[in-house]
Amino acid sequence: MSAKWARVWFAATALCVAAGIAVSVYTAVQTPGRFHTGTERALNTFAFFTIQSNLIVGGTTLLLALRADRSSAVFRVFRLIGLVAITVTGVVYHVALSRVLDLEGWHQFGNQLVHTVVPILAVVGWLMFGPRRLTSARIAWLSLLFPLCWITFTLVRGAVWHWYPYPFIDVTTLGYGKVALNCFWIALLLLGLAAGATVIDARLARPAAAPVPVHPGS
Repeated sequence: MSAKWARVWFAATALCVAAGIAVSVYTAVQTPGRFHTGTERALNTFAFFTIQSNLIVGGTTLLLALRADRSSAVFRVFRLIGLVAITVTGVVYHVALSRVLDLEGWHQFGNQLVHTVVPILAVVGWLMFGPRRLTSARIAWLSLLFPLCWITFTLVRGAVWHWYPYPFIDVTTLGYGKVALNCFWIALLLLGLAAGATVIDARLARPAAAPVPVHPGS
């Protein structure tokens, strides 16, 4: 695939992220809930793993759209974090959450952007355009820093505000023991996806084998 089409794909991904987050913030402001003011509800939108994973994907794809030859250690970590986190976002939503949500209008539009469109664009874009050779075992381990920071932030904030963005991390209902077990399995899933992406990247980065010449009479 040409570099031109890669930049177009990455730019389109970043644009969908921006649109999805903007609509999500708008609908949160318009919908009464646990937080009383529109400003509080807008800021609370960014506490969700979905929105944060979209932000990371949006930031990394925007940088790639501007210049594809990025290879710093920080960029490599965030590129893999975005890929893994957005994959989990899409899979968990469609396997466990989509059936319990009944959304319409702008709510559904924003919801589909951040849970369906962006995950597909991010994963397909990575498979088609890479860039390759940006991940390794070390980068895979470092990619766990994001979910660990998110879990820590969510638990501390939840203890103060008595609100948790997802049922699996709701200490009030489940207790710390069950939440710790849930977080362990999620971290294991994320590490497995990061390791899988590293293996796939290595395979995709291999040059195609040269055809074996066939000699007449052989």
